[in-house]
Amino acid sequence: MVRKWIDEFVKGDLWRKPLVGFCDADDVEMLRKVVSPNHLMPDEVLNSARSVIVYFIPFTEKVVKSNVGRHFSSKLWAKAYVKTNELIVGLNEYLARKLENIGFKSVILPPTHNFDEVRLVSDWSHKHIAYLAGLGSFGVHSLIITEKGCCGRLGSLITQAEFEYGEPLDEELCLHKRGIDCLECVKNCRFGALTENGLDKRKCYDVLLENDKHHSDLPLTDVCGKCCCGVPCDLQRPI
Repeated sequence: MVRKWIDEFVKGDLWRKPLVGFCDADDVEMLRKVVSPNHLMPDEVLNSARSVIVYFIPFTEKVVKSNVGRHFSSKLWAKAYVKTNELIVGLNEYLARKLENIGFKSVILPPTHNFDEVRLVSDWSHKHIAYLAGLGSFGVHSLIITEKGCCGRLGSLITQAEFEYGEPLDEELCLHKRGIDCLECVKNCRFGALTENGLDKRKCYDVLLENDKHHSDLPLTDVCGKCCCGVPCDLQRPI
Protein backbone atom coordinates (compact mmCIF):
# COMPACT_ATOMS: atom_id res chain seq x y z
CA MET A 1 0.00 0.00 0.00
CA VAL A 2 2.61 2.56 1.10
CA ARG A 3 5.02 1.35 -1.59
CA LYS A 4 2.32 1.88 -4.20
CA TRP A 5 1.62 5.41 -2.94
CA ILE A 6 5.30 6.28 -3.11
CA ASP A 7 5.78 4.76 -6.57
CA GLU A 8 2.81 6.72 -7.89
CA PHE A 9 4.07 10.00 -6.42
CA VAL A 10 7.68 9.87 -7.62
CA LYS A 11 7.46 10.75 -11.30
CA GLY A 12 9.92 12.66 -13.44
CA ASP A 13 13.14 12.42 -15.44
CA LEU A 14 15.43 12.93 -12.44
CA TRP A 15 14.50 9.75 -10.57
CA ARG A 16 14.24 6.00 -10.84
CA LYS A 17 11.78 3.78 -8.98
CA PRO A 18 12.17 4.25 -5.19
CA LEU A 19 13.08 1.66 -2.59
CA VAL A 20 10.92 1.52 0.55
CA GLY A 21 11.59 0.03 3.99
CA PHE A 22 10.01 -0.02 7.43
CA CYS A 23 11.66 0.24 10.81
CA ASP A 24 10.18 -0.63 14.22
CA ALA A 25 9.88 2.64 16.17
CA ASP A 26 11.01 0.80 19.31
CA ASP A 27 14.30 -0.34 17.74
CA VAL A 28 16.06 2.98 17.20
CA GLU A 29 17.43 3.56 20.71
CA MET A 30 20.88 2.51 19.48
CA LEU A 31 21.06 5.68 17.40
CA ARG A 32 21.68 7.70 20.55
CA LYS A 33 24.94 5.81 20.86
CA VAL A 34 25.87 5.59 17.19
CA VAL A 35 24.75 9.01 15.91
CA SER A 36 24.15 11.43 18.77
CA PRO A 37 22.87 11.43 22.38
CA ASN A 38 20.31 13.96 21.13
CA HIS A 39 18.97 11.83 18.29
CA LEU A 40 15.18 12.01 18.34
CA MET A 41 13.18 8.99 19.41
CA PRO A 42 9.92 8.38 17.53
CA ASP A 43 7.76 8.43 20.66
CA GLU A 44 9.17 11.85 21.56
CA VAL A 45 7.47 13.39 18.55
CA LEU A 46 4.44 11.13 18.17
CA ASN A 47 2.46 9.38 20.89
CA SER A 48 2.00 5.68 20.20
CA ALA A 49 4.53 5.73 17.37
CA ARG A 50 4.86 2.25 15.89
CA SER A 51 6.91 2.57 12.71
CA VAL A 52 9.27 4.68 10.68
CA ILE A 53 8.72 4.62 6.93
CA VAL A 54 11.95 5.25 5.06
CA TYR A 55 12.51 5.43 1.32
CA PHE A 56 15.39 5.97 -1.08
CA ILE A 57 14.78 7.93 -4.28
CA PRO A 58 17.62 7.04 -6.69
CA PHE A 59 18.81 9.51 -9.30
CA THR A 60 18.91 8.61 -12.98
CA GLU A 61 22.14 7.75 -14.76
CA LYS A 62 22.02 11.12 -16.53
CA VAL A 63 22.04 13.01 -13.23
CA VAL A 64 24.86 10.91 -11.81
CA LYS A 65 27.09 11.03 -14.89
CA SER A 66 26.71 14.80 -15.10
CA ASN A 67 28.50 15.10 -11.77
CA VAL A 68 31.60 13.05 -12.62
CA GLY A 69 34.84 15.04 -12.62
CA ARG A 70 35.39 18.81 -12.38
CA HIS A 71 35.70 20.87 -9.21
CA PHE A 72 32.13 22.01 -8.59
CA SER A 73 29.04 19.86 -8.62
CA SER A 74 27.17 19.91 -11.92
CA LYS A 75 24.17 22.16 -12.40
CA LEU A 76 21.97 19.11 -12.99
CA TRP A 77 23.18 17.48 -9.76
CA ALA A 78 22.45 20.69 -7.85
CA LYS A 79 18.99 20.98 -9.40
CA ALA A 80 18.26 17.33 -8.61
CA TYR A 81 19.15 17.98 -4.97
CA VAL A 82 16.77 20.93 -4.74
CA LYS A 83 13.95 19.25 -6.65
CA THR A 84 14.25 16.01 -4.68
CA ASN A 85 14.10 17.81 -1.34
CA GLU A 86 10.93 19.52 -2.55
CA LEU A 87 9.58 16.18 -3.72
CA ILE A 88 10.25 14.56 -0.33
CA VAL A 89 8.37 17.32 1.51
CA GLY A 90 5.37 16.87 -0.79
CA LEU A 91 5.56 13.09 -0.62
CA ASN A 92 5.66 13.06 3.17
CA GLU A 93 2.63 15.38 3.33
CA TYR A 94 0.84 13.08 0.88
CA LEU A 95 1.69 9.94 2.88
CA ALA A 96 0.62 11.60 6.14
CA ARG A 97 -2.78 12.46 4.63
CA LYS A 98 -3.23 8.97 3.25
CA LEU A 99 -2.39 7.37 6.60
CA GLU A 100 -4.59 9.85 8.48
CA ASN A 101 -7.51 8.87 6.24
CA ILE A 102 -7.25 5.27 7.44
CA GLY A 103 -6.83 6.19 11.09
CA PHE A 104 -3.08 6.56 11.68
CA LYS A 105 -1.40 9.78 12.72
CA SER A 106 2.04 10.57 11.33
CA VAL A 107 4.79 13.12 11.85
CA ILE A 108 6.65 14.56 8.88
CA LEU A 109 10.44 14.88 9.08
CA PRO A 110 12.48 17.35 6.97
CA PRO A 111 14.65 15.82 4.23
CA THR A 112 17.72 17.83 5.24
CA HIS A 113 19.12 20.71 7.32
CA ASN A 114 18.04 19.10 10.59
CA PHE A 115 21.54 19.11 12.02
CA ASP A 116 23.74 21.07 14.41
CA GLU A 117 25.93 23.30 12.20
CA VAL A 118 28.63 23.45 14.85
CA ARG A 119 28.96 19.73 15.60
CA LEU A 120 27.63 18.74 12.15
CA VAL A 121 25.55 15.99 13.74
CA SER A 122 21.96 15.31 12.75
CA ASP A 123 19.05 15.18 15.18
CA TRP A 124 17.45 12.61 12.88
CA SER A 125 19.54 10.39 10.62
CA HIS A 126 17.66 9.13 7.57
CA LYS A 127 20.76 7.09 6.67
CA HIS A 128 20.79 5.15 9.92
CA ILE A 129 17.04 4.58 9.79
CA ALA A 130 17.50 3.20 6.26
CA TYR A 131 20.24 0.90 7.57
CA LEU A 132 18.00 -0.39 10.37
CA ALA A 133 15.19 -0.99 7.87
CA GLY A 134 17.49 -3.11 5.70
CA LEU A 135 17.68 -0.80 2.69
CA GLY A 136 21.45 -1.01 2.53
CA SER A 137 24.81 -0.74 4.25
CA PHE A 138 27.29 2.08 4.73
CA GLY A 139 30.13 2.66 2.30
CA VAL A 140 33.50 4.22 3.05
CA HIS A 141 31.93 7.49 1.84
CA SER A 142 29.45 7.28 4.77
CA LEU A 143 26.49 7.00 2.40
CA ILE A 144 24.01 4.14 2.31
CA ILE A 145 24.62 1.74 -0.57
CA THR A 146 21.35 0.16 -1.73
CA GLU A 147 20.35 -2.23 -4.48
CA LYS A 148 20.04 0.90 -6.65
CA GLY A 149 23.32 2.42 -5.58
CA CYS A 150 24.03 5.36 -3.32
CA CYS A 151 23.25 8.35 -5.55
CA GLY A 152 19.88 9.71 -4.52
CA ARG A 153 18.00 11.10 -1.52
CA LEU A 154 16.43 9.54 1.56
CA GLY A 155 13.18 10.52 3.22
CA SER A 156 11.32 9.21 6.26
CA LEU A 157 8.33 9.81 8.47
CA ILE A 158 7.06 8.45 11.78
CA THR A 159 3.62 6.88 11.99
CA GLN A 160 1.26 4.98 14.27
CA ALA A 161 0.69 2.38 11.54
CA GLU A 162 2.42 -0.99 11.83
CA PHE A 163 4.22 -2.82 9.04
CA GLU A 164 6.42 -5.80 8.38
CA TYR A 165 9.78 -4.49 9.51
CA GLY A 166 13.11 -4.95 7.82
CA GLU A 167 16.38 -5.79 9.51
CA PRO A 168 19.96 -4.63 8.93
CA LEU A 169 21.67 -6.52 6.13
CA ASP A 170 23.95 -9.34 7.21
CA GLU A 171 26.46 -8.45 4.47
CA GLU A 172 28.51 -5.47 3.41
CA LEU A 173 27.70 -3.96 0.02
CA CYS A 174 30.79 -1.71 0.00
CA LEU A 175 33.56 -3.39 -2.02
CA HIS A 176 36.34 -2.10 0.23
CA LYS A 177 34.59 -3.36 3.35
CA ARG A 178 34.29 -6.74 1.64
CA GLY A 179 38.05 -6.85 1.21
CA ILE A 180 38.04 -5.96 -2.48
CA ASP A 181 40.37 -3.26 -3.80
CA CYS A 182 38.32 -0.15 -4.57
CA LEU A 183 38.35 3.14 -2.59
CA GLU A 184 37.18 4.94 -5.74
CA CYS A 185 35.14 7.26 -3.51
CA VAL A 186 38.31 8.34 -1.69
CA LYS A 187 40.13 8.90 -4.99
CA ASN A 188 37.27 11.09 -6.21
CA CYS A 189 37.41 13.38 -3.18
CA ARG A 190 40.00 15.90 -4.33
CA PHE A 191 39.38 18.06 -1.26
CA GLY A 192 40.98 15.83 1.38
CA ALA A 193 37.72 15.43 3.27
CA LEU A 194 37.36 11.70 2.70
CA THR A 195 40.08 9.17 3.49
CA GLU A 196 40.14 5.44 4.04
CA ASN A 197 39.94 6.16 7.77
CA GLY A 198 36.82 8.29 7.65
CA LEU A 199 35.18 11.59 6.73
CA ASP A 200 36.30 14.98 7.99
CA LYS A 201 32.86 16.54 8.31
CA ARG A 202 34.15 20.10 8.62
CA LYS A 203 36.21 19.90 5.42
CA CYS A 204 33.28 18.27 3.65
CA TYR A 205 30.82 20.91 4.84
CA ASP A 206 33.14 23.71 3.69
CA VAL A 207 33.08 22.18 0.21
CA LEU A 208 29.29 21.98 0.30
CA LEU A 209 29.04 25.67 1.16
CA GLU A 210 31.49 26.48 -1.64
CA ASN A 211 29.17 24.72 -4.08
CA ASP A 212 26.21 26.65 -2.68
CA LYS A 213 27.97 29.91 -3.56
CA HIS A 214 28.79 28.55 -7.02
CA HIS A 215 25.11 27.74 -7.62
CA SER A 216 23.89 31.07 -6.25
CA ASP A 217 21.04 31.17 -8.76
CA LEU A 218 19.44 28.18 -7.00
CA PRO A 219 17.97 27.81 -3.50
CA LEU A 220 20.34 26.46 -0.85
CA THR A 221 22.48 23.84 -2.61
CA ASP A 222 25.04 22.64 -0.07
CA VAL A 223 25.99 19.71 -2.28
CA CYS A 224 29.02 17.99 -3.78
CA GLY A 225 28.57 14.29 -4.52
CA LYS A 226 31.98 13.77 -6.13
CA CYS A 227 32.75 10.80 -3.86
CA CYS A 228 29.66 8.89 -4.97
CA CYS A 229 29.55 9.58 -8.71
CA GLY A 230 31.53 7.50 -11.18
CA VAL A 231 32.15 4.73 -8.64
CA PRO A 232 31.04 1.05 -8.64
CA CYS A 233 28.22 1.74 -6.16
CA ASP A 234 26.77 4.90 -7.71
CA LEU A 235 23.81 3.38 -9.59
CA GLN A 236 23.62 -0.19 -8.37
CA ARG A 237 24.78 -2.69 -5.83
CA PRO A 238 28.47 -3.07 -6.69
CA ILE A 239 29.40 -6.38 -8.29
